[in-house]
Amino acid sequence: MACVAVTWARPESTYTDKWDNINVDEILESNRLLKGHVDCLLGKGRCTPDGKALKETLPDALEHECVKCTGKQKSGADKVIRHLVNKRPDLWKELAVKYDPDNIYQARYKDKIDAVKGSA
Repeated sequence: MACVAVTWARPESTYTDKWDNINVDEILESNRLLKGHVDCLLGKGRCTPDGKALKETLPDALEHECVKCTGKQKSGADKVIRHLVNKRPDLWKELAVKYDPDNIYQARYKDKIDAVKGSA
């Protein structure tokens, strides 16, 4: 029983890589797909399986600086942030209101956010 408790309590080293091969560019280039994913994250629309997984892991990833993200997930996150900050600030603001109402993460990641501004 102790073995089960230790295994259960030990955090996974990374999030699942099941969705690592999603074509992030395709989503970002399609207003329909991007809006669908954002609506999922905001609780305004239905979620695809990958959207549901993102919605479940996003708070933890923000809280812990994406420490459990795979390399592809970190790269994809950087690409999404760059796109939203530079090309869809309206969606970026909506997501920030939902996931960072007290500006904790905006402040924590200010240098990274500022670094991507203008580098779409």
